[in-house]
Amino acid sequence: MPFVKVIKDKAYFKRFQVKFARRRSGHTDYAARHKLITQDKNKYGSPKYRLVVRFSNQYVRVQVISSEISGDRVICEASSAELPRYGLKVGLKNFPAAYCTGLLCARRLLADLKLDEMYPGVKEVDGTVNVFNAYGMEIEEKARCNSKKFYVEGAEENDRKPFRAYLDVGIKTTSRGAKVFAAMKGASDGGMDIPHNHKKFPGYDPDVKSYDPDEFKSRIMGGHIAEYMEMMEEDDEENFKKVFAAYLENDISADDMEALYETVHDAIRENPTHVKGRTFDDDGKQSAFTYTKTGKEIKRQGKLTYEQRRAASNAKKAALNEE
Repeated sequence: MPFVKVIKDKAYFKRFQVKFARRRSGHTDYAARHKLITQDKNKYGSPKYRLVVRFSNQYVRVQVISSEISGDRVICEASSAELPRYGLKVGLKNFPAAYCTGLLCARRLLADLKLDEMYPGVKEVDGTVNVFNAYGMEIEEKARCNSKKFYVEGAEENDRKPFRAYLDVGIKTTSRGAKVFAAMKGASDGGMDIPHNHKKFPGYDPDVKSYDPDEFKSRIMGGHIAEYMEMMEEDDEENFKKVFAAYLENDISADDMEALYETVHDAIRENPTHVKGRTFDDDGKQSAFTYTKTGKEIKRQGKLTYEQRRAASNAKKAALNEE
């Protein structure tokens, strides 16, 4: 019998490595993540920050994260679940809400780092992309510049450099007009230095290579929602009342859309401080909320603060001692 070499023996199969669990489940693109967290060696251990944008079934979450050996460290976080405190109680996952959440995260982060006055960002919403060199001169995106490019104004006037972060979209498809870019634009307008261009924004036409910033601004201010409301109200009033029931409940019409988001932007800039709790009243206090389960409407109270729980506990103890 001739000699037969066994190829796929036990040692062969031991060389096979199982991929990471999040790669197998499709939650993490490790090739993209490696590029985002790998810092230049001449930075001497300084952290590299990512602007992480994630969408759930109901809300938008924007976080600023740095990667360490022990794991990811969240520097700042904002969720669209907080927007009712600023006057936006409906549409907490749409395009304008993503912009508001990015703006809230940026203003909150810069306030914590004492950079909010140095870098106020863009107070009037526009769809333009502003690029400056180290001397504060505005330059074109494709212009050759020997010095570092900044995407926020005021870098040359202040002693401290702007806070730079890189957009992390996760496994989200980066198609033109995606909501992740609305969140990024909100953070950029809020004063953060985020490298980007206009080619993924609404209003860019790749065929003729032209860009209309007014179209992007219209989407940020809810113009597309207002148009759809007007069209549906004319064509199908019955369906209009079902689709926009939450808007009608809060007395929001198509004409009020732009003014609504302007008010929300101003409120965010005035007080971006985080307040614990799920929902909020107009005065900032935690409120009750209702939800429907198996056809029944269930009402739940908002979470009590530590002081409220402590006071209730002391009251029970006092009542027991009296007995």
